[in-house]
Amino acid sequence: MNAGVTSTVGELEVHVVQPEAAARPPLLVVFCHGYGASGEDLVPFVPELVERERRLAAVRFAFPAAPLSLGAAAWGDSRAWWPLDWMKLSTLSRTAEGRERLRNDTPEGLVPARRKLQASIEALLAGTGLGPERVVLGGFSQGAMLATDLALHWEHRPAALVALSSVPVTAETWRKLAPRRAGLPVILSHGRQDPVLPYSEGEALRDLLTTGGLSVEFIPFDGPHTVHPDALDRMAQLLGTLLPA
Repeated sequence: MNAGVTSTVGELEVHVVQPEAAARPPLLVVFCHGYGASGEDLVPFVPELVERERRLAAVRFAFPAAPLSLGAAAWGDSRAWWPLDWMKLSTLSRTAEGRERLRNDTPEGLVPARRKLQASIEALLAGTGLGPERVVLGGFSQGAMLATDLALHWEHRPAALVALSSVPVTAETWRKLAPRRAGLPVILSHGRQDPVLPYSEGEALRDLLTTGGLSVEFIPFDGPHTVHPDALDRMAQLLGTLLPA
């Protein structure tokens, strides 16, 4: 397995892994980590996915590090796409009215984070010969929110979206933009016992995207704020369908 290389792409540090070198990869898969994780937190996805679908060894995987550093941690540099007000989140998430308010909130830092991610992806594409329609956007938790935001705002239509343990933010805007992505393949997954982002909000994201016409597969599981093996199974299958025959 290629260990990958980290470099500055646009304004972000990006770790790129391509298990088997190819002159032109068939797909660029971008995974954005969650709040407080390191830029390489989701790199272990690669061998897990290749084990499930061997042809994914030719795919180029990119793992951007969020622009905001929260300081050193045992797992490396802890980073965030935008700052979180934990007191506000804890208070509002206790009631239906509060959760509705959080859904429609536009986090400070979301827009600049989206712009930086988009610029990095477009720079990565320039080195592959691929078009934006060959990009799969994905992420976990806060990174999944960002991936969803870019998938809906980008002037280009990506190949697919994978949002794990995610919830809606700036929901009214997403609701207006979603029909532009009608038919887009989407994988969502959420734990029923998630203590960080309520399961009901994962369902709200499912409903928002489904109502907008996206082709959503929702994978619930009994567990906390994590990535379930069933989600990896379906990710590998979806990515496999996007590869040339």
